[in-house]
Amino acid sequence: MVKMESTEEQDRKLVLEFCHLLEKSKQLFNGLRDLPQYGHRQWQAYFGRTFDVYTKLWKFQQQHRMVLDSKYGLKRWQIGEIASKIGQLYYHYYLRTSETNYLNEAYQFYAAIRGRAYYSRAAKEDRPDLMVKKLRYYARFIVVCLLLKKMKLVRELVTELEKQIQEYTNTFLSYEPEDHLEWSLVLEEIKGFIKAEAAVAVLHADSNPIILSHSGSGSRLSPLTTPPCERSPHMTLSLQEILIVGSACEQAKFSELTMDMFRMLQTLEREPTESATNPLSMAHGLHGHDASPAASRIPPYGVPGSKGYQENGRHFRDNPHKYLLYKPSISQLMVFLASGVRELPLGGALLLYMSADGCFSTTKHPEDFGYELGGVATCAKRDSVDGGGLSCRGKSYKENHCLYPGDLYPFTRRPMFIVIDSDNSFVFQHIPRYFGQPLVVLMSPQDVPSAFQADVQHHGSLFTLFLHSPLTALCYICNVGDVPIHHWERCQTYVDRFITEASRLVTRCRMDEIEQGIGCIDSSYVQFFGDDFLRTLILRFVFCDVVLRLHRGFRGRHMRPRCEPQLPASELLEHPSLSHIVFQLASALDVRGHFSEGPECD
Repeated sequence: MVKMESTEEQDRKLVLEFCHLLEKSKQLFNGLRDLPQYGHRQWQAYFGRTFDVYTKLWKFQQQHRMVLDSKYGLKRWQIGEIASKIGQLYYHYYLRTSETNYLNEAYQFYAAIRGRAYYSRAAKEDRPDLMVKKLRYYARFIVVCLLLKKMKLVRELVTELEKQIQEYTNTFLSYEPEDHLEWSLVLEEIKGFIKAEAAVAVLHADSNPIILSHSGSGSRLSPLTTPPCERSPHMTLSLQEILIVGSACEQAKFSELTMDMFRMLQTLEREPTESATNPLSMAHGLHGHDASPAASRIPPYGVPGSKGYQENGRHFRDNPHKYLLYKPSISQLMVFLASGVRELPLGGALLLYMSADGCFSTTKHPEDFGYELGGVATCAKRDSVDGGGLSCRGKSYKENHCLYPGDLYPFTRRPMFIVIDSDNSFVFQHIPRYFGQPLVVLMSPQDVPSAFQADVQHHGSLFTLFLHSPLTALCYICNVGDVPIHHWERCQTYVDRFITEASRLVTRCRMDEIEQGIGCIDSSYVQFFGDDFLRTLILRFVFCDVVLRLHRGFRGRHMRPRCEPQLPASELLEHPSLSHIVFQLASALDVRGHFSEGPECD
């Protein structure tokens, strides 16, 4: 007779299986940091294996919770740690793919940890390392909520984090005395970032600030905020690869994300979608021990990196792939640029966005516009080769840490769209088109009125704010600190009218060129104009140029943006219909006095 396996033996095997899955998951998770940060194919399979093991682990602990509680001594903070790792997996997969739906999945797991209070007894475990994990969880959750514009929750989490830091230092100060200072700095960094992010407050009827998601207020692109376009066969390019580089010295930042980077990455993403009918995006099996995210959440669109995996079933992604680089070395920047160019599919374009302090040339009679006019600083870190370092505005930079226009020449072999936000941006207007590929360079003003200089240096660039949220930027330069929601929506209709009219004028310039042979707009703009993101940047650039040209406070060509190739003046930038809409918008905001004389507004 076959002897039935005892219940105790079954329980022992379950515990051993759980320990195996737990150890395997830790090994795979720790291996993520060794994966290359660039390229696509090198890391997807590894992520797929990691997701697969965490799927099994999460499902296993749900199915066998009673046995694990009694025989293994499974604690709630251990469940929270698994959920936190899954949240981190989703977040890092979002960073690598730019698909905002994965950001939502990270949020679901982080929110479950808070909702189920998995870390509630961490301080009672007499383990400082466990409290540090809890503090790091809060910091990561705040980043995800910031990216999802859940500002009310962000403020709640900051308050909770402050209390947790105080509890940690009161309980474990004898272990790591310097930790108090470190976490206090993290807290101040978060608070400073939140304050800088709120450039203009949109007020509800009860005067409380609200966050707008679908009204052009600087949110991600959606069907409601995508600029209209009359398509033509010449609009052939699609934005596929993006480098967002933040190197400004004194700008507000949090978690290696400067304010300019934060705004630009959202500008170059679509709103995440949550299908109510998709069972993979809903939490199943919530009854029982915990109302936690179910195993079916891992992952929602097939295992990333697995065979047959497709990103929303499209050849091109919903969102272009992005690299986020905070103060990279020049060699790192070159590697990521080269990788982006290499990964471009046929018909794809690469965007380079740089927010950085200027490196200024001392050459009196420059002959080489590629290197003798200066450039922008990539980082302020000490160089390991020559022992030199960088300092901020007004002091010299080591050449090794400067991105010069000439450094970009080799990458113009493929279609390239460049945005430079710097006090030395204009030096990038001379990049030649050696290879005949489409090339556009948008350059920020090199200076702002003294009244804005201190704020702009810390709170984020004005030019990037225009590209992110045109109405917010206009309010900011007119000293409008808050706007009631109904008034904001009315003003947003003027911005929408401006964008629609500017798009029509661009298309008309192209038609005039075809019908009459009048080449008033460069073909690069036309080829890029079919892409929703690039069209948005071009049209918001036009808005920025028109507004600053009409504003009384921005005098001098260095206080206005530039572009190369130049956009037509009389047919677009100085067209009366665009100026008229700006004057109407200024009157609606009751700031008409900030702008030069023009026609009376209706």
